[in-house]
Amino acid sequence: MPLRAACLALALVALPGAALASEPDPVVKAHLESKGTPFEVDEDGDFQIVVQLEDDRTQLVWVRSAVSETDFHKVREIWSPGYQSPTDSFPSSIANDLLARSNEMILGSWVKQDRVAMFVTKVAADADADALDEAIDLTAVAADETELDLTGKDEL
Repeated sequence: MPLRAACLALALVALPGAALASEPDPVVKAHLESKGTPFEVDEDGDFQIVVQLEDDRTQLVWVRSAVSETDFHKVREIWSPGYQSPTDSFPSSIANDLLARSNEMILGSWVKQDRVAMFVTKVAADADADALDEAIDLTAVAADETELDLTGKDEL
């Protein structure tokens, strides 16, 4: 469980340009409830979800309440950890693997948060319940497949 706690702490770090949220977004809450998605709200107002996958695997996912904006776009991030490095730097083979995986994804890509590789999917902030649900599932599957491939474990 300490690994999950460390991933939670890393996932809560706001990216530059992102609006900070401390209250859960009521629209996200309604979308998750409409799809029957169990969740908890963390101290930052983000939605923490444990996604149940095949072969009794689980994957931790956060839907951020904060919304990032440009002049013409408003996006919400969905995060899931897929790898934790034993050191501050990722081995070059892992970093190259994550870059290659990012290139193959339709939605989302890998980012480094301290020692953790996080799969981050960005969706329109006003995505409907179906689009949000799909993005959560895609994020969980991408992170879990990577965790399984790179570590053979189910800790994240």
